[in-house]
Amino acid sequence: MRLTRRQLGLAAGATAIPVAAALLVKREGDDAVAGSPLASAAPSSGPSPVREVERVVRAEPTTDGAGVRLHRALGSRALSMLDPFLMLDEFQTDDPNDYIAGFPDHPHRGFETVTYMIHGAMEHRDNVGNRGRLGPGSAQWMTAGRGIVHSEMPKQERGLMWGFQLWVNLPAARKMIRPRYQDIPATEIPERAEEDALVRVVAGSALGATGPVSGIDVEPTFLDLTLKQRARIAQPTPPGHNAFVFVTDGAVRVGESRREVKKGELAVLGKGSMALLSGTEAGGRVLFLAGRPLGEPVARRGPFVMNTNAEIEQAIEDYRTGRLTAG
Repeated sequence: MRLTRRQLGLAAGATAIPVAAALLVKREGDDAVAGSPLASAAPSSGPSPVREVERVVRAEPTTDGAGVRLHRALGSRALSMLDPFLMLDEFQTDDPNDYIAGFPDHPHRGFETVTYMIHGAMEHRDNVGNRGRLGPGSAQWMTAGRGIVHSEMPKQERGLMWGFQLWVNLPAARKMIRPRYQDIPATEIPERAEEDALVRVVAGSALGATGPVSGIDVEPTFLDLTLKQRARIAQPTPPGHNAFVFVTDGAVRVGESRREVKKGELAVLGKGSMALLSGTEAGGRVLFLAGRPLGEPVARRGPFVMNTNAEIEQAIEDYRTGRLTAG
């Protein structure tokens, strides 16, 4: 059988580098006076807790599924993974020819897929009869575990289709668990407006809101942030977690160095306990992701992510013989 979905090859495990509490907001240009949350976050001596940009990569154009055009920011030649995150794809087009063929039936084992929609509609179906619809502002966190065969197909023939798919690794001890879904409509994703910032909380916590995604091994933070010109936000993160931002519109400045990151760029953040983002003159929108690294070997081939080549070969054999979803 053809295994064309996510043909990314074999990747080695990423080295671990550096929990989310409340997101703090202040206007650019305001002083961090003594006693303010932003001021109190910084120690009087020693290294700054603020995460700075370690590297920036630009999303690469590619196709996947049955010919869907997209941009791959993580899982590309430039950045194969950032433990525990394996891949981040963005699809954004108003040309139906770019998305209408969708992602027909394909298997997964050993990791989780996260679909987050901004515009448009997709329908999910799997081999055991589960079915769900993803509309604007909704999300799905699917744990493939020991195995699932599913499809993701557009439920529109015209108009803008804009969304993301993120792949998140599972620890070795949990790769063969029973599959499950967390289907989250837009109305269940908390949204908070503060000064010149708008925050949607898919997972983790920000501005006193906690996202609906729960029970995920890597303890993720997943935020959709819109920053106007003078917005400045500080998001606490566990020092041991890896973190990145992907700019989906406009541009933002990151860290105390105010490194500018533009639309279509992914910025890997270094060690620290605080992510600091500032709006540019034109403003910007970003996805902010953080998670606990697993520090385990990664064997990855197409739609399967395991710890060894032998486990990958077993997954392929199980799919060919119909045993992938058994048990």
